[in-house]
Amino acid sequence: MHKGELDSDIQYLPGVGPRRAAALKKEYAVETVGDLLRVYPFRYVDRSRITPISQLNDSASQQILAKVVKSELIGGKRLSVTVEDSSGRMELVFFKGIKYTMARLEPGKTFLFYGKPAVFNGVMNMVHPDIDYPPGADDRQASYTTGVMTGIYPSGEGLKSAGITAKAMNKLMENAIRLALPEVRETLPEYLMQEAGLVPIHFALRNIHFPQDAASLSAARRRICFEELFFLQLSLLKQKYIRSRGARGYVMNRVGDAFNRCYEALPYSLTGAQKRVIREIREDMRSGRQMNRLLQGDVGSGKTMVAVLSSLIAVGNAYQACLMAPTEVLARQHFANMEKYLAPTGVKVAVLTGSTRQAQRREILAGLADGSISIVVGTHALIEDKVVFCRLGLAIVDEQHRFGVDQRAALWSKTADGIPPHVLVMTATPIPRTLAMTLYGDLDISVIDELPPGRKPVQTLMMTESRRAALNRFLKEQIALGRQVFIVYPLIFESEKLDLKNLEEGYDRTCDDFPLPDYKVAIVHGKQTNEEKEFNMSAFAQGRADILVSTTVIEVGVDVPNASVMVIESAERFGLSQLHQLRGRVGRGSDKSYCVLVRGDKLSRESSKRLELLCSTEDGFLLAEEDMKMRGPGDMEGTQQSGLPVELRLASLVKDGPLLNEARRLAESVLERDPDLGLPENALLREELRKDRYKMKDYSKIS
Repeated sequence: MHKGELDSDIQYLPGVGPRRAAALKKEYAVETVGDLLRVYPFRYVDRSRITPISQLNDSASQQILAKVVKSELIGGKRLSVTVEDSSGRMELVFFKGIKYTMARLEPGKTFLFYGKPAVFNGVMNMVHPDIDYPPGADDRQASYTTGVMTGIYPSGEGLKSAGITAKAMNKLMENAIRLALPEVRETLPEYLMQEAGLVPIHFALRNIHFPQDAASLSAARRRICFEELFFLQLSLLKQKYIRSRGARGYVMNRVGDAFNRCYEALPYSLTGAQKRVIREIREDMRSGRQMNRLLQGDVGSGKTMVAVLSSLIAVGNAYQACLMAPTEVLARQHFANMEKYLAPTGVKVAVLTGSTRQAQRREILAGLADGSISIVVGTHALIEDKVVFCRLGLAIVDEQHRFGVDQRAALWSKTADGIPPHVLVMTATPIPRTLAMTLYGDLDISVIDELPPGRKPVQTLMMTESRRAALNRFLKEQIALGRQVFIVYPLIFESEKLDLKNLEEGYDRTCDDFPLPDYKVAIVHGKQTNEEKEFNMSAFAQGRADILVSTTVIEVGVDVPNASVMVIESAERFGLSQLHQLRGRVGRGSDKSYCVLVRGDKLSRESSKRLELLCSTEDGFLLAEEDMKMRGPGDMEGTQQSGLPVELRLASLVKDGPLLNEARRLAESVLERDPDLGLPENALLREELRKDRYKMKDYSKIS
C-alpha cells in the first residue's frame, strides 16, 4: 500500500475486503483506514471484572472465568455447554456457529465468557456470550481486547449482515491501530496541549479504542473532545476575526437627544439585564467595527425596548434603522409598540408590509430615500429592490431563524457606501448557551435573563380529556371577569389534513360549548387567506372575540394583554420550547394568568417528563437545556440547523459544556495573538483548518 496505511482504502485493511468495506462506508461513512480510527465506541465493557458464577444476577452483562465441563448438541439446533468455576456451574447456550464453537470449547479448557445472564426454568444461563482467552493465555489469539475495557461501537443491520460483530469490529480496530497509528500526525501544538493539560494524539486514539484503565479512557476522551470543540470554535472565530477586521462599521459616538427623551419618558425603569445589553450594543456601535450581535431574551423580557433604544442611537448619529419581522402580524405589533415609545421624541417611524396600500407605500419609499423617515418596521418587503435608504446604519432582525441567509444578505446592498449596517439579531427562542456558542459562534451574544417588574408568573396546569366540563366552567368564569382565551391545536406537517380536521372539529365544539350571543369565538389557521387571518386576529386583539382557536401561528409575538388563559390541546405533541413560547403569549397584562395543558390518556415517559417540567418552571433557558438533553442538539426547535457547522463525532454539547468554554477561551487567545495563524508554532492549526470538514457555509453574514 504505497499511499501509506492511513490513507489507504478501507477494503485493504486485513479482515475487511469489498463486502465489509461497503457496509462500513454505508454505516460510518468510512473511506480510509484513517477514517476508521475516528469511529469511536459509544460505551465500554469492563473486561477486567470477573464475577463468580454463584454471584451472577440478571440485571446487567457480566463476565465469568470458567472451565468447560461438557458440550452437547440438543435437537441438532442448540448447543448447550456446561461450565464451572470454584463457586458453581451454569449453562451457556448457542444457536449459531455451533460447529466452530463446539470445536473451540474443548472440555477442560478455561475461557472468559461475557454476556447477560438470564433465568430460564429457574436456572441461570447465558445465551451467546462473547468468548475470550484468559489474560496470560499462551495463545496467539489473546489480544489487547482481553482483560481490559472493551469498546462497543454503534452498529446497524448492514454491519451485522456483513459479519461485522462487536468482536469483529474490535479486531478490525486493532489492525487499524497496529498498521496506521504510527502515521497519525499530531493536530495540536505542544504549547496548547500543555496549557489545556492534554495527552498526545497517539495515546488518545489507542486508549479511546482499547483503554488500559478508566483514567486512561478519561484522558483520551478529554483530548479528543477538546480537539473537536477547539477546531469548531477556531473555525467560527477565525471567520469572526477576519470579518471584524475587514468589515468597517459606522462609528456612532453620540447617544443623542431622542434617546434621552425616550429613556426619561419610560413608564418603568429598565431591568439590570436590559441596561447591560444596551451598554454592550452601544460599545459595538461606537467601535468602528460592524456590530453582529445575537440578543436572546425569553418571551416578554423586554427585547422590543432594547430594539427601540438601539434604533435611537442610530438616529442620534444621523442614521436610519430598520426592524425586520417574520410575519405581518408581528411587524404591525412592533410598529404599534415603537410608535408608543417614540411619541415623546418626534422621531418618524413607518410600517411596510405586503399589504401596505400603494399610495402609502409610495410615500414611505420616498421618506426612506430622502431620510425623513428615521425608523421603518416591516416584513421581508423591506429587502425588495424598490426599498432604498438614505443612510441605513442599523438593521434589527427579529426571530432570525425564520429568514433565509439570502434574504438577510440582501440587507447589505441597502447601504450606499458599501459599509454594512450594524446588525442586531433578536430571538425569543432560548438556545442553551453551549449551542448558541456553536451555532452562532461568530456572533457576539447578549442575554436578557431577567423579567421586567410587574410580569406575573403564569400558573401551568395539566389535565386529561375527562376534565373537559370543569375546564369549560373555568373558562366561562375567566370570560365573565372580562378576560380572553387562546385555544391552540397542533399542526404537524406530516399529519396536516388530520390536524386541520381536529382543529375544525375543536372549533365547532368550542362554538357549541360557548354559544352566541354570550360568547364570540374566532379561528385562525394557515389555510386562510391573509385577509381572513388578519380579520380574525385583530377581532381577538381588539377584544371583539372572547376566544381565539388557532394553530401555532400565534406562537411568535402576538401581544394581547387581556388574554389570561392559554389552553394547549394534545400538549404532548408539542416540543418543550414551543410549549414555552405559547405559554409566553399570556401573562402580559396585570391579571393572574393560566396555561392549561390538555394531554392524551396514553403518554410516553418522555412526553410526560416534558409536560411535568413545563409545569415546574418558567425559566426558558433551563427548559432549553433540558430539551437539548432529551432530544440532542440536532433537533432543537428554533435553531432549524441540520446539526452543527462541523460534525462532532465524540464531543457532546450537552455533556461537555465546561470543555467547550475552555476550548473557546483558548481559541480566542490563539487568534488574539495570531489572527491569521501565520506563526510557526501555529502551523499545525493552519493545516488542520484547511481540511474539508471545516469548509463550512460562510455564516459570517448570518445576521
